[in-house]
Amino acid sequence: MNVGEKIAEQRAANDMSQQTLADLLFVSRDLVSKWENGLRRPDYQTIEKIAEVFRISVDSLIEKKDLIFEELSDCFPEGSELSEERLTAVLNSFLRKSKPRNAELFLKRYYFQNSVTAVADEYGLRENHVRSILSKMRKRLKTEFAKEAHNDG
Repeated sequence: MNVGEKIAEQRAANDMSQQTLADLLFVSRDLVSKWENGLRRPDYQTIEKIAEVFRISVDSLIEKKDLIFEELSDCFPEGSELSEERLTAVLNSFLRKSKPRNAELFLKRYYFQNSVTAVADEYGLRENHVRSILSKMRKRLKTEFAKEAHNDG
């Protein structure tokens, strides 16, 4: 069962409309509908808020590692046949070429699986700044993997 189905299940179990949940989370009813239908996926911070609304653990909605790995999944070229060794080499090269602080943020988020909030707090940054840095790094990493897949093919 995916996170959207679990949200819908919890909402129904709590006899709550999509609009009521949306109001509690300060989002649109349309967004709640998209989560439940699998068209969008809430970020981890929103999942924490949803769990709080339903008085359940975050892990009952989604495992943190699944969300983190989903963030990274877009970085890898579809149908790529790169070996684990080549993927590791590209990732290590990418991190070495990155600004040291950005590489640390990347590792804190994706290797140590810290939340964006925890990373932001540790580095004295706003969460949106950390999200922006990570988003730009994922785009650059996707480009690096695409180049490697092209060279390999």
